[in-house]
Amino acid sequence: QVHLVESGGGSVQPGGSLRLSCAASGATLSRLCIAWFRQSPGKEREGVASIYGGRYTYVPDPVQDRFSISQDNTENRIYLQMNALKPDDTGMYYCAADRRVNCGALLRSSTNFATWGQGTQVTVSS
Repeated sequence: QVHLVESGGGSVQPGGSLRLSCAASGATLSRLCIAWFRQSPGKEREGVASIYGGRYTYVPDPVQDRFSISQDNTENRIYLQMNALKPDDTGMYYCAADRRVNCGALLRSSTNFATWGQGTQVTVSS
Protein backbone atom coordinates (compact mmCIF):
# COMPACT_ATOMS: atom_id res chain seq x y z
CA GLN A 1 0.00 0.00 0.00
CA VAL A 2 1.31 3.41 -0.99
CA HIS A 3 2.09 5.82 1.82
CA LEU A 4 2.70 9.52 1.12
CA VAL A 5 4.18 12.22 3.34
CA GLU A 6 4.41 15.85 2.26
CA SER A 7 6.86 18.44 3.55
CA GLY A 8 8.37 21.78 2.60
CA GLY A 9 5.45 24.10 3.16
CA GLY A 10 5.76 27.39 4.97
CA SER A 11 5.22 31.11 4.77
CA VAL A 12 6.69 33.15 1.95
CA GLN A 13 6.28 36.64 0.57
CA PRO A 14 4.68 37.24 -2.82
CA GLY A 15 7.18 36.58 -5.58
CA GLY A 16 9.04 34.00 -3.52
CA SER A 17 9.60 30.31 -4.16
CA LEU A 18 9.02 27.06 -2.34
CA ARG A 19 9.81 23.46 -3.11
CA LEU A 20 7.43 20.89 -1.71
CA SER A 21 8.42 17.28 -1.28
CA CYS A 22 6.30 14.14 -1.31
CA ALA A 23 7.99 11.06 0.13
CA ALA A 24 6.47 7.88 -1.24
CA SER A 25 6.79 4.35 0.12
CA GLY A 26 5.14 1.03 -0.48
CA ALA A 27 5.29 1.05 -4.27
CA THR A 28 7.58 1.54 -7.23
CA LEU A 29 7.44 5.10 -8.46
CA SER A 30 8.09 4.00 -12.03
CA ARG A 31 4.56 2.61 -12.11
CA LEU A 32 2.73 5.31 -10.22
CA CYS A 33 0.90 8.46 -11.08
CA ILE A 34 1.70 11.07 -8.45
CA ALA A 35 -0.26 14.31 -8.38
CA TRP A 36 -0.16 17.51 -6.41
CA PHE A 37 -3.41 19.17 -5.38
CA ARG A 38 -4.11 22.25 -3.35
CA GLN A 39 -7.11 23.40 -1.38
CA SER A 40 -7.97 26.82 -0.02
CA PRO A 41 -10.75 27.42 2.51
CA GLY A 42 -14.12 27.32 0.82
CA LYS A 43 -12.72 26.02 -2.46
CA GLU A 44 -12.57 22.62 -4.10
CA ARG A 45 -9.35 20.69 -4.17
CA GLU A 46 -7.51 21.71 -7.36
CA GLY A 47 -4.89 19.72 -9.26
CA VAL A 48 -1.69 21.64 -10.00
CA ALA A 49 0.76 19.03 -11.35
CA SER A 50 1.16 15.34 -12.08
CA ILE A 51 3.90 12.93 -13.06
CA TYR A 52 3.83 9.33 -14.23
CA GLY A 53 6.76 6.99 -14.06
CA GLY A 54 9.09 9.89 -13.41
CA ARG A 55 8.85 10.97 -17.03
CA TYR A 56 5.44 12.14 -18.14
CA THR A 57 4.54 15.41 -16.52
CA TYR A 58 1.53 17.64 -16.76
CA VAL A 59 1.06 21.11 -15.30
CA PRO A 60 -2.23 22.83 -16.14
CA ASP A 61 -2.38 26.28 -17.69
CA PRO A 62 -3.19 28.36 -14.59
CA VAL A 63 0.18 27.54 -13.01
CA GLN A 64 2.16 26.20 -15.95
CA ASP A 65 4.54 29.14 -16.12
CA ARG A 66 5.33 29.03 -12.39
CA PHE A 67 5.05 25.43 -11.15
CA SER A 68 7.01 22.36 -12.15
CA ILE A 69 7.09 18.76 -10.98
CA SER A 70 10.01 16.34 -10.81
CA GLN A 71 10.87 13.00 -9.32
CA ASP A 72 13.94 11.53 -7.63
CA ASN A 73 13.78 7.75 -7.96
CA THR A 74 16.77 7.16 -5.70
CA GLU A 75 15.02 8.87 -2.80
CA ASN A 76 11.44 8.01 -3.83
CA ARG A 77 10.47 11.66 -3.68
CA ILE A 78 8.36 13.84 -5.89
CA TYR A 79 8.94 17.57 -5.84
CA LEU A 80 6.71 20.50 -6.64
CA GLN A 81 8.75 23.60 -7.43
CA MET A 82 6.69 26.76 -7.08
CA ASN A 83 8.05 30.11 -8.25
CA ALA A 84 6.68 33.65 -8.36
CA LEU A 85 4.19 32.75 -5.67
CA LYS A 86 1.02 34.80 -5.27
CA PRO A 87 -1.37 35.19 -2.35
CA ASP A 88 -3.89 33.09 -4.34
CA ASP A 89 -1.46 30.18 -4.09
CA THR A 90 -2.12 30.00 -0.37
CA GLY A 91 -3.61 26.71 0.73
CA MET A 92 -2.99 23.18 1.88
CA TYR A 93 -0.99 21.18 -0.64
CA TYR A 94 -1.45 17.43 -0.92
CA CYS A 95 0.15 14.71 -2.96
CA ALA A 96 -1.90 11.80 -4.18
CA ALA A 97 -1.19 8.50 -5.89
CA ASP A 98 -2.86 6.22 -8.41
CA ARG A 99 -1.69 3.29 -10.50
CA ARG A 100 -3.43 4.29 -13.73
CA VAL A 101 -1.33 5.62 -16.59
CA ASN A 102 -3.59 8.47 -17.75
CA CYS A 103 -2.07 10.65 -15.09
CA GLY A 104 -2.68 14.04 -16.66
CA ALA A 105 -6.36 13.29 -17.15
CA LEU A 106 -6.71 12.08 -13.57
CA LEU A 107 -5.55 15.49 -12.37
CA ARG A 108 -8.89 16.96 -13.42
CA SER A 109 -10.57 15.76 -10.26
CA SER A 110 -9.47 14.88 -6.76
CA THR A 111 -12.07 12.12 -6.76
CA ASN A 112 -9.82 10.15 -9.11
CA PHE A 113 -7.37 9.54 -6.28
CA ALA A 114 -7.87 7.31 -3.27
CA THR A 115 -4.42 7.61 -1.70
CA TRP A 116 -3.43 10.91 -0.10
CA GLY A 117 -0.83 12.40 2.15
CA GLN A 118 -1.65 14.54 5.16
CA GLY A 119 -0.82 17.82 3.39
CA THR A 120 1.55 20.72 3.94
CA GLN A 121 0.45 24.33 4.39
CA VAL A 122 1.63 27.08 2.06
CA THR A 123 0.97 30.69 2.98
CA VAL A 124 1.86 33.54 0.63
CA SER A 125 1.53 36.90 2.32
CA SER A 126 3.35 40.16 2.72
